Amino acid sequence: MIASLRGTVVAIQLDGAVLDVSGVGYFVRSTPGTLATLRLGQEATVSTTLVVREDSMTLYGFGSTEERDMFELVQTASGIGPKVALAMLSVLDPDRLRSAIAQSDLAVLTSVPGIGRKGAERIVVELKDRVGLATTASATGAPAWREQVHEALLGLGWSARDAESAVDTVASELADGAEPDVATALRDALRSLARSR
Repeated sequence: MIASLRGTVVAIQLDGAVLDVSGVGYFVRSTPGTLATLRLGQEATVSTTLVVREDSMTLYGFGSTEERDMFELVQTASGIGPKVALAMLSVLDPDRLRSAIAQSDLAVLTSVPGIGRKGAERIVVELKDRVGLATTASATGAPAWREQVHEALLGLGWSARDAESAVDTVASELADGAEPDVATALRDALRSLARSR
């Protein structure tokens, strides 16, 4: 399998780019996010996967191995081919997609063109245990929901101290061993911050 390509960008189109690798031009289908990082005439490296069909061989390229691996993973779900998989990663970054699957967030999944409610439900059922999202604890040892809510609060403009305090408040109100839904925890944290003002 062609795992990556490094070459000069000689063309950028709406759905992909051409990389000249030692005199051979490879057309690589990509997400808008990956294409936005490429510059004509400059060297680029993309992580790739080759999809072979009876009548075609199509190369897909991504800005990171994580994105490529997610592209390959979602295609293991029934009814998901490379076109829909590429659409998923065009709309959602790998972390957001992984989180949506792990948390059965059908609203996020159905925001992708080509995925209806039944398709989203099937993706969750088939991939929930395989997306690799730690639901009990993160790499730092903290529950994953804490880090996600903390990051969301920082993204909304709250200070690190306020965010930590709000997360602590939410955690103190949980039953022992409870794992809250991230959206609910974030809402509770924002209420806590509003009360403290």
